[in-house]
Amino acid sequence: MVDLEEFVRSMPKCELHLHIEGTLEPELKFRLAERNGVELPYRTVEEARAAYDFHDLTSFLVGYYQGMSVLVTEPDFYELAYAYFERAAAEGVEHAEIFFDPQGHTSRGVEFATVIRGLRRAQLDAWRVLGLHSQLIMCFLRDFQAEYAMATLLESLPYKDWITGVGLDSDERGNPPAKFAAVFARARAEGYLLTMHCDVDQENSVEHIRQCLEDIGVDRIDHGVNILEDPALVAEVKRRGLGLTVCPVSNRFVTDGTKAAELKRLLDAGVRVTVNSDDPAYFTAYVTDNLLTVRRELDLDRAQLVRLQRNAIEASWAPPAVRRAFLDKLDKLDELTGTS
Repeated sequence: MVDLEEFVRSMPKCELHLHIEGTLEPELKFRLAERNGVELPYRTVEEARAAYDFHDLTSFLVGYYQGMSVLVTEPDFYELAYAYFERAAAEGVEHAEIFFDPQGHTSRGVEFATVIRGLRRAQLDAWRVLGLHSQLIMCFLRDFQAEYAMATLLESLPYKDWITGVGLDSDERGNPPAKFAAVFARARAEGYLLTMHCDVDQENSVEHIRQCLEDIGVDRIDHGVNILEDPALVAEVKRRGLGLTVCPVSNRFVTDGTKAAELKRLLDAGVRVTVNSDDPAYFTAYVTDNLLTVRRELDLDRAQLVRLQRNAIEASWAPPAVRRAFLDKLDKLDELTGTS
């Protein structure tokens, strides 16, 4: 019998909720800081890791944005992304949909083109060298004004062949999806797919999920486990076949636990719930660790683990050929392990 932990480590994986700035490991952060003459508030890598003691979304975001200060040049963004791709490929990730936060950089004087060109080069090299396919999702920072989001959307248009969709992240308090309705309507008209963060246990969580579904018309929801508080919304997500991109380990840092039990309820209800890593450098858990955490907490079997990966690729925005190749691998895994 195949050991379930080894099964998790070896299975092909699809990741849909990954902030590329959240993959900035302390070692790379120090190297880029030295190269770009940026002073950090830590003296050593160990001090930096020890500072990752977050207790809610707000405290996490402080450290997250501080870390971005070392990203200045196109090679910086290339190194950041390619380091993630190497690690993800080693864990069996074959398709990844990656958030990037251009306003976190343009607001401090780094040009949009600098950011996206570095990321794009890393994507192309990851596909050529590692066989890892990826897509970019441009996020707007919800604690900035909607006008800034619209300006960023317009700035992205010369590069829209490189960007699959748009999202909404950062501090949710007082920043509902409806604030950005016009921005997302324009993004839809430009051909972008739509997703939004509905972070866990935030003020007005259920109302924000409702706005995402009814007012914005998203194609996916990030996090979103509070949807269980409204069975009608669960039924609507299931009817539309939308994915929820849950991030168990990061949940543990910013709320009262991993929300694995809620994930299991959604899985049992037939919702396309998925497991992802969010900001793995800060939460010290990449996608395999997140899957292992859920498996241990819920005692998932092979069929359920494979179902999570089916959910991910089915909820993904991957091209048909990439989707089919991934599903073929899962079909073979079913045959070999008897999960079908």
